[in-house]
Amino acid sequence: MNLHEYQGKIILKGYGVPVLPGFLAYTPREAQKAAVNLGLVNGKSTGVCVVKAQVHAGGRGKAGGVKLAKSPDEAFSYAKSIIGMNLVSPQTGPEGVLVKKVYVEGGANIKHEYYLSLIVDRQRGCISAIASKEGGMEIEEVAEHSPEKILTLPITLESGFQEYHSRLVAKFLGIEGPLVSKFSKVFKSLYNAFKGTDCDLLEINPLIQTADGEFICLDAKMSIDDNALFRQRQAFNFLDYDEIDEREIRASEVGINYVALDGNIGCMVNGAGLAMATMDIVKQAGGEPANFLDVGGGATKEQVTEAFKLILKDAAVKGVFVNIFGGIMKCDVIASGVIEACKELKLEVPVVCRLQGTNVELGKKLLSESGLKIIPADDMDEAADAIVKAVRGK
Repeated sequence: MNLHEYQGKIILKGYGVPVLPGFLAYTPREAQKAAVNLGLVNGKSTGVCVVKAQVHAGGRGKAGGVKLAKSPDEAFSYAKSIIGMNLVSPQTGPEGVLVKKVYVEGGANIKHEYYLSLIVDRQRGCISAIASKEGGMEIEEVAEHSPEKILTLPITLESGFQEYHSRLVAKFLGIEGPLVSKFSKVFKSLYNAFKGTDCDLLEINPLIQTADGEFICLDAKMSIDDNALFRQRQAFNFLDYDEIDEREIRASEVGINYVALDGNIGCMVNGAGLAMATMDIVKQAGGEPANFLDVGGGATKEQVTEAFKLILKDAAVKGVFVNIFGGIMKCDVIASGVIEACKELKLEVPVVCRLQGTNVELGKKLLSESGLKIIPADDMDEAADAIVKAVRGK
């Protein structure tokens, strides 16, 4: 689950991570008031504030979603231009996202900017820290053009965070003398926040060093493991339904794992591994999957019906690939759900159904006697080729 910047900073502050004061604003007037509260009327602090779009995407600055204001009136004007804009960045895709709120944050006297993040490193089986002197830039660009400017430091679960980790990172970043201990304190707090909140990703870009030698997290991108939300009540309460596809919300309500993608072949599968393999084989056959959908090992007829409805709510879907291996899940239950959904929705797109496992013959019999134009298949290669050809009208 992704968090907004302001939400991440609320959590980080609780772990002792230094962040600047700021206020959330839903209207230009609220942004103006926030600027007043930050001391921009009488020139307190740095005399500036930053108005930032709050969306689940990076690249906000280049897209016009981050503005430096030198007065409350400027904060009002910038908030007015940002709230309601359709922000388009490399992470949103060409369709962009609607900005509904901004975060108005105090300014800082910046001396240096750094990049620092913590990730779950699945390849190494540990937490890894990623650091660079190129703070404020998109790390993907740095990795592509100047990989030598990036340090990846594994932190094993056995050792946990140690002081030498911060010294290694500090040395790479060129941080020296008394500043090392200050940096180490911030780094350790970030690590504690990462583990304490079950993060998948914690990205600080930039982490700044101020002119008076303090380190402050100027931005915060946090992603929490969905499977840990049951014990992360604060993060769970930060769930922003405006930023989530309504189909994904509905899927979670009925116990289905669903993620919308950009293709035109809907996929309904049981089991996450088989679902991933199904998307791969659709791609291999020349098609583009429209979703990841796992109905689980023990789905009911009603869940299968709802899954089919979720797939067909996507206007881009031109065909559906049902790929089920029945273990706990029975093929006749899947078949009944597919039939019910097709009839209720008056299905007009082609459906290829590959069933194997428990009650497979009964499932196939139900499909063949349904009167629906469902294309049967016995193996995955055959099914993938069939749905790709059907979508292309061949």
